[in-house]
Amino acid sequence: MPSQEPPHRRAPRPSGARRTPGAARADRAGRPRPAPRPGQAPPRSARPLRLGNPRPRLRLVSLGLTLVMLAFVVRLLQVQAVDAAAYAAKAEKNRYLSHKLAAERGEITDRSGIALATSVDAYDITADPKMFTPQESKVPDAPEQAAALLAPILGKDPDELVRTLKAPPSPRYAVLARKQTPQVWNQIRGLKRLLAKKAREDAAGGGPGVSVLAGVLSEKSSRRVYPNGSLGAGILGYVNTEGRGAGGLEAMLDRELAGRDGSITYAHSGGRRVPTAGARETPAVPGSDIELTIDRDIQWAAQKAIAEQVAASRADRGYVVVQNVRTGEILAMANAPGFDPNDLSRADSAAMGNAALQDAFEPGSTAKVMSMAAVLEEGVATPSTHVVVPNRLHRGDRLFKDDVDHPTWYLTLNGVLAKSSNIGTILATGQLGRNQAEANRVLHAYLRKFGIGSPTGLGYPGETSGILAHPRSWNTSQQYTIPFGQGLSVNAVQAASVYSTIGNGGVRVAPTLVRGTRGPDGRFAPAPAPDRTRVVSEKTAETLAAMLESVVDDREGTGTRAAIPGYRVAGKTGTANRVDPRLGRYKGYTASFAGFAPADDPRITVYCAIQNPTRGSYFGGQICGPVHKKVMEFALKTLHIAPTGARPPRMPVTFTPGS
Repeated sequence: MPSQEPPHRRAPRPSGARRTPGAARADRAGRPRPAPRPGQAPPRSARPLRLGNPRPRLRLVSLGLTLVMLAFVVRLLQVQAVDAAAYAAKAEKNRYLSHKLAAERGEITDRSGIALATSVDAYDITADPKMFTPQESKVPDAPEQAAALLAPILGKDPDELVRTLKAPPSPRYAVLARKQTPQVWNQIRGLKRLLAKKAREDAAGGGPGVSVLAGVLSEKSSRRVYPNGSLGAGILGYVNTEGRGAGGLEAMLDRELAGRDGSITYAHSGGRRVPTAGARETPAVPGSDIELTIDRDIQWAAQKAIAEQVAASRADRGYVVVQNVRTGEILAMANAPGFDPNDLSRADSAAMGNAALQDAFEPGSTAKVMSMAAVLEEGVATPSTHVVVPNRLHRGDRLFKDDVDHPTWYLTLNGVLAKSSNIGTILATGQLGRNQAEANRVLHAYLRKFGIGSPTGLGYPGETSGILAHPRSWNTSQQYTIPFGQGLSVNAVQAASVYSTIGNGGVRVAPTLVRGTRGPDGRFAPAPAPDRTRVVSEKTAETLAAMLESVVDDREGTGTRAAIPGYRVAGKTGTANRVDPRLGRYKGYTASFAGFAPADDPRITVYCAIQNPTRGSYFGGQICGPVHKKVMEFALKTLHIAPTGARPPRMPVTFTPGS
């Protein structure tokens, strides 16, 4: 068996011995290198490469990345989970705009449905002030540039527009101009398009591409217009810049007319609405239409007649009231001078009210009809009762006279009214009681029943109730002046209502201005029926009507210039001393005329008063009688009221002493 050598085994390295890097290595030629001599250092190039441990560095980098990622994760959780709602709200606030949707204001029409006040399309020019900041607009003077472009179009001061854009009440919303016409907005929109086109071209060429009007917006609104200009302006009133009623019926009926505003919220970008982002909208509810008792044509005739006479007399002002005797409806209420509610900038503030309801004045002799009503109703006299009227009458501490000096007049009670005798009225009303104090109380009660000293019932803003003191407060003079219309005050509607009460058989029907309302659903709701009050008997009213005819029809009467051919007219003149409201004392006169027609079947009452006429006559019969005639004649024809054809009674005015 062949002998086997044990396998070759490397001899173990002695403990502690280090292997020489050059040992047992060959050079590049393959020849073995000689081992270094003992004590000789190995060559430099042969030293071993010692690398640092990378693990600490890796741990540090990993920790840093972990902290950064953790910060991102925490921030992400805060934004998307913890504070998600708050950040979403901020994003919504910056992305979405909200504004009001103005409700369309209801129309005011006359009794035939003809518009007296209506609304047309308009725009509120608004802006997003944030888009005019240097950061957003990329222009340091964007507000100034925008104001320079907009001011000529809006008719605004450029400095005012700059202040609005730089210091707005809200950081994202400012109103530059309200109630602008569609033409104005179209002009601004065209300018915006032109600037936007230039901005795109500039951006394509590497420029900033800025449009300084990008933040100018609009809100659809409406503007109040009055198609008939100044016609009925005293009744209608006007609206303010916010579109709310600020005077007259516009203020009185603002809740019904205004409707209920809506709102809209929508996304925008660069000043433009984003149509695909959706919107939240609450629709506006339009206001109700108001139908008045006014007849536009009669209103025109009354306004024209009183304006002409006020101008001719160089008077401070005047008013005419036309009323339906049977229903109490006001058919016209005209004031002169007036104003145009379409252009309040040119209006005289003193003429912007409704003087026919807001002026309190002493009525003068037109009030004698109430004194005569009390005398007849109490049965202390009849139309034919004899009244001896001296030229002067001493009562209390005063000496009373009539408008003209005269010898002793021998008048019937009818004649006292026809010739408008102050002295005769004092003598007649003195019979109402056993003494003057009792007579005062009886007369006061009748005046109150006729509506003197009480609101008319119209509820009109600024309406005066007039002045009627309690009889205990009447001084010596008032006891004798109140019977002939001095020492108390009324407004023109109250004065007209007195004559309508007589014409309506002694029943007072509260005056009305509104026939009803028509809501957004198209349904018409009539106004409540007016209050009706019996003041005097029908017999007394008929007797008074016949006596009032003598004023117009008889040659002795003071109101002959109010006669209308073919019609029987009952009326009464008035000429009173006037209290000047600026001086607080008597200065000038109040001329007036009141009456109704046809006298034997009354349908229409017309009352006219002119304050402080300074040219020509100041007597009521002379300057107000013709106005009454013009307006009454027009109203009778407009309403197709034919003459009755009956002949007047022609009651006696005078008597022969001893007969």
